[in-house]
Amino acid sequence: MKTTSPRPDDLIVKSTGLNSALKLYLIQNVDRKLPLDDIASAKGMDMTKLISEMETIVFSGTKLNINYWVEEILDEDQQEELKEYFMEAETDSIDAAVEEFDGDYEEEDIRIYRLKFISEVGN
Repeated sequence: MKTTSPRPDDLIVKSTGLNSALKLYLIQNVDRKLPLDDIASAKGMDMTKLISEMETIVFSGTKLNINYWVEEILDEDQQEELKEYFMEAETDSIDAAVEEFDGDYEEEDIRIYRLKFISEVGN
């Protein structure tokens, strides 16, 4: 008796739902305007990992309103400077932005502002 492998159309990929549970948790807590460091801490992750997870959410087309957090970490002039940069930049590369500002901003702050910018302008 000959056995055949299933055709690709017959394969079903099952996920554990962990990623969607984390995504939902992040979206809900951002909507509740909880401090990002508290959200990260509650999930046992550092800010870099939290920002990466948020980037995944925003880059997939879901908007996150993190204005409350951006206002905590950047003053109005800094926000305006970063907005102008991202409006005029040919790329949204963090490395390019870090290089452009030459130490004026922490990479984490630029990444957070970029999330705000993409949520408002880029989607």
